[in-house]
Amino acid sequence: MTDFIIDHLSLIMFFVLAFILFCGYPVAFVLGGVGLGFGVVGMYFDVFNAVQFFNILPRIFGSVAANQVLVAVPMFIFMGTMLERTGVADDLLHCLQVLLRRVPGGLAMSVTLMGTIMAASTGIVGASVVMLTLIALPAMMARGYNKELAVGTIASAGTLGILIPPSIMLVIMGDLLQVPVGALFAASTLPGLSLSLLYIVFILILSFLMPHFAPPLPADIGPKTTGEFWAMIGKSFLPPTFLIFMVLGSIFFGFATPTEASGVGSLGALIIAAAKRRLSLKSLQEVLESAALTNGMVFFIFFGATVFSYVFRALGGDHLVVELLERMGINTGWEILTFLMVLVFFLGFFFDWVEICLIVLPIFAPILQKVSFADYIGSEKRAFLTWFAVLCATNLQTAFLTPPFGFTLFYMKGTVPPGVTMAHIYRGIIPFVLLQLTGLALVMIFPSVALWLPRWMGVLD
Repeated sequence: MTDFIIDHLSLIMFFVLAFILFCGYPVAFVLGGVGLGFGVVGMYFDVFNAVQFFNILPRIFGSVAANQVLVAVPMFIFMGTMLERTGVADDLLHCLQVLLRRVPGGLAMSVTLMGTIMAASTGIVGASVVMLTLIALPAMMARGYNKELAVGTIASAGTLGILIPPSIMLVIMGDLLQVPVGALFAASTLPGLSLSLLYIVFILILSFLMPHFAPPLPADIGPKTTGEFWAMIGKSFLPPTFLIFMVLGSIFFGFATPTEASGVGSLGALIIAAAKRRLSLKSLQEVLESAALTNGMVFFIFFGATVFSYVFRALGGDHLVVELLERMGINTGWEILTFLMVLVFFLGFFFDWVEICLIVLPIFAPILQKVSFADYIGSEKRAFLTWFAVLCATNLQTAFLTPPFGFTLFYMKGTVPPGVTMAHIYRGIIPFVLLQLTGLALVMIFPSVALWLPRWMGVLD
């Protein structure tokens, strides 16, 4: 019995982590606590040395606290919070509604486009979902939209920020996989826009077949003259679009690193808020407090995950995973990759993307690098890791929508009116989860969807 426990201690550690997470304790404390606890258990069984505990703090400081790349995380959080709190997003949605009012399902398409633009401006899913719910859902309900279509559209559009750059998740993945963040930003652009296009096509077809699901916007809403129309475009559409160009363009064309671009984005958000006369000391204080709390939560999870992954690997977790895959007959590259995609999808039912990234990627990335995909995507190591990261990012979008612990579902439930129930939300997200899986399949079957843009830009060299 003792020998069995020693041989499978890392596996027991993983299941203990899953069980305690289900109990509702804070993720950061659970990750760090389980890691430290099993370090002590490993000392008892003489498979972990007490001296190894002294490696944890330098590991946390070197990989997280002193990591210059991760400076982009709090800056992008601040930028997204500023745009949401100062009403820039609200103005943009109204503008898109007017532009698409003659198209079937135009309001729902406006929400999808709004989510796409906000994703390319902020990358913060929670803020986008709550903001879209508060702004768009009352308007969709007032227009007589089907509840399932309304909540499904908002939920899916809000989660685009996890894939479309500047995504915080891509910044974290770049650090974990040692891939330039600029390459990941370029690689995820087309897959993210493809998902947005899939949503729009689905809404268009559904609205055409079932017009009562998405009644059109009355023609009398919006600007009455050409001058008012162009004024609306100049005030509501161009500023956030220009901000996207400043942030992503500076990265793609090599003028700035992602860290520097995050500073540009934060400054741009402040300028836009000031130009709209919505920037005050009170609003700035609220934005800073909200951004600081979100940033503290994210980095605390980093610390805990670093402790967990270090102890897991020290207890032989890597070797155990390889052995389990071999026993299951999973030994080729495609079999391992398919198994991992299925695993990540089902983990998304129970865990947030942060835990999945910080636990799964350090375990499986070294294993997948030992197998060859040269005949499929080329022999470049960076190209494979970039493609692999985009596959995981596309897959992890589903983690926000799948019950019972999809965070988007919780965000929405806390902000929807009483007439919208959890059953409406669950039914509404089903077709969009299927569309996300379709997008994942496209990137998996056609790697050029992810790799064409970074290769054209030369960032994979």
